[in-house]
Amino acid sequence: MRIITGSARGCRLKTPKGQDTRPTADRIKESLFNILGQKVLDRKVLDIFAGTGSLGLEAVSRGAGCAVLVDKATASLIQENARLTRLQDKVKVRGGDVFAELGQLDRSQAGFDLIFCDPPYHKGLWEKALMMIDQSEGIMAHNGILVVEHGADENELPVLSRLMAVMNRRYGHTTQLTFFQWRAYVEEVEP
Repeated sequence: MRIITGSARGCRLKTPKGQDTRPTADRIKESLFNILGQKVLDRKVLDIFAGTGSLGLEAVSRGAGCAVLVDKATASLIQENARLTRLQDKVKVRGGDVFAELGQLDRSQAGFDLIFCDPPYHKGLWEKALMMIDQSEGIMAHNGILVVEHGADENELPVLSRLMAVMNRRYGHTTQLTFFQWRAYVEEVEP
């Protein structure tokens, strides 16, 4: 696993030993960032269930202003990868429970422009995070984008009151990416 492009291009990331991890494949990560394009530049990024930190670090390497990466199990590994990529000055690692951290970020009105959510599949975690962000007031900015990576067979979206799915991409038989934005923002920008 490596950083694909930007200031840390080609830098190899360390992965957890002995854990059942499923890091985002380089081809999916490249597709994701091709879709986002310039929407990464100077943005405030949140990467929850960050694992190795691959998505958040890739965003900063490509010009995001800063990133908060959250993962209780791999926080020290993410810190190490931030140092390896020389991006540690733009990265803050939080090692608490993802849902507790989301609550704190909501209360502090963090307002992230870009959120990555890539938990283990088939455990109900992405659905819970999606619902929590949907009900929040301060986690995601008005024009923010939330990208959820989930299993190709996980097609039941929770009932959302404020977020809406704006795009979905499938990758083989294992993975799909669903992009969400605030319904009010989408209605505001579409004629």
